[in-house]
This record gives sequence, structure tokens and C-alpha cells, in this order.
Amino acid sequence: ESENLICSLKQLAEALQQAKHVVIYTGAGISTAASIPDYRGPNGVWTQLQKGRSVSASDLSRAEPTLTHMCIWMLHKVKMVQHVVSQNCDGLHLRSGLPRHALSELHGNMFIEVCDSCCPAREFIRLFDVTERTALHRHGTGRLCPQCRAQLRDTIVHFSERGTLEQPLNWKGAAEAAQQADLILCLGSSLKVLKKYSCLWCMNRPANKRPKLYIVNLQWTPKDNLATLKIHGKCDAVMGLLMEELGLGVPLYNRSQDPIFSLAKPLSPQEQKSHTREEITPPSDLEDASRDTQAQGEATAVQGGWFGRGYSKARRKKKT
Repeated sequence: ESENLICSLKQLAEALQQAKHVVIYTGAGISTAASIPDYRGPNGVWTQLQKGRSVSASDLSRAEPTLTHMCIWMLHKVKMVQHVVSQNCDGLHLRSGLPRHALSELHGNMFIEVCDSCCPAREFIRLFDVTERTALHRHGTGRLCPQCRAQLRDTIVHFSERGTLEQPLNWKGAAEAAQQADLILCLGSSLKVLKKYSCLWCMNRPANKRPKLYIVNLQWTPKDNLATLKIHGKCDAVMGLLMEELGLGVPLYNRSQDPIFSLAKPLSPQEQKSHTREEITPPSDLEDASRDTQAQGEATAVQGGWFGRGYSKARRKKKT
């Protein structure tokens, strides 16, 4: 490790220890270690699609929280971090054990479908990606609310859409956290989308009254010049060293304690065939699952759902 990195980590650790209200903003870069590609990186979804390659969906349901997810969980547990605002739809923050009140998933969660005809909206957490039939402006998942029989919808916010669902987006929590924050740590986000949400940056205040900004990302971000400190690096590597610097252990993700198993609502017998996505299985079923997967053959290219969507739309806009 270079002198430079060690010096930066000391600075970040000190800032975290002194801050009173810390919010973490996360992007796709914290999930790449879970084999979920990011969007704009060299092997990102859009980078690949731009080159005319297809993107495979094999890893999405098999992904597990990364070292970074577990570090964030720990920092929240020891009260060093108050809130996490994520652009990721992969559900991994929830699966790391982070409590929902401390989490805003601004672009939705692939495991959650809701009935917005019920008041308040009724929520169903599933063990599979609920978005296979959904797309931009088309959110019906093909299942019905057991209470009112209305069509259930996903929670994904695509490009050019405005997300209005309270959960899992939790905009109220995100805006309140930003208002109180004295330190914002951005991990693995290009910030190209997040920068548009002005309430997350307290831009209505003079510069010296805004939260101090710390960024960990491999690429340039539009907020780099405003940051107190920018660390170029992979999230897992940087966070592992940061935890050492703070003297905190990093718990390993333990599948048998994944909260999704206790939160999930099972499908009714009629609904069993309503999806073809792979389900997350508790540890005792793991052996069977890996056998099934081998039988299914190799990964299929992803069709429908949140993954890789919004790409063509984003490109069309640019050209006009």
C-alpha cells in the first residue's frame, strides 16, 4: 500500500470518529465483488451493451453481501453511521442485516413487490427477483394482492421515472439524514444520477455549512472537486483497511442469518408458477440448489426486469 493510501485512510478514519451524523451513499461499485456488474465501469452493463455484447443474469439471485456491505452493517451497529442511501436494486444491504429504518433504496429493491391500492401500501418481500415481467412504465409483476386482488407492482425506479413509494425508497429518511449529516461517505457510485437529487447534498446552504464529502471510487465523479478527500480504489480493499484503522472487526455474511428468509412472504400454491427466476435458498437447501442449477445449464441472457433497463432510453436522449 502506498504512503498516500495509508495517509488517506487515517484521515477518513479520524473524520468518521469525530463526525456526529454520518450518511453513506452507495452505488453499483459496492456490489461488483458479488459478481453484479456495475453500469459505467469498464465491464459495466452499459459499457458492454454499447459494445453490442449481451449481459447474463446468472449471478443476480446468487449474489451475497460483499465485504463492503458487511463493513457498513458493522459501522451502523457501532453507531458510527446513521443512515445508508443506496441506488442499488440488488437488495444486498437489506440482506446484510441493515435495519430498514436506516436504509433508503432510492431506486427500489428487486425482491420487493407492493400493492399500492391498499392504504397504506402493502409490501411483499420475496426470495426471487420479482421484476422479470416489468420494465420502464410497466410495473405489474403478474401477481395479485391477497387482500384486495389488485395487481402487485415492483418497486424499481427506471430512468426518467419518479419513485413515489414510501418503502423501500424511503425518500423521507434519505432527506432527513442528509439534512442532519455532517459527513457523507460515497462508496462505489459514479454519482452521475445521485448528483441530480439536490436534497441529498444540501446545496441550498453555503459551501462551508454543507456536510463534508468523502468519496471512494475507481473512476472520476462529478463531485470529486467538492470532496474533502477522494480515494481511488476498490470498495472492498479500501473498506477492509479502514476497518483495521478503526479497530473494528468485519463480520462475515452468514446465509443462515440472512433476514430475507424471515421477512419473505411465501407464494400461494396458485402463484408458484408465476415466475421463472431462481429463488434464494436457506443453507440447508443449498446443496439441492446447486444441483438444480447445473441441470439448467449455463446462464441465460437477461430479459425484462430492472437489470440493464433504461439503457437504450438514456442513449436516445443523448443523441437528440
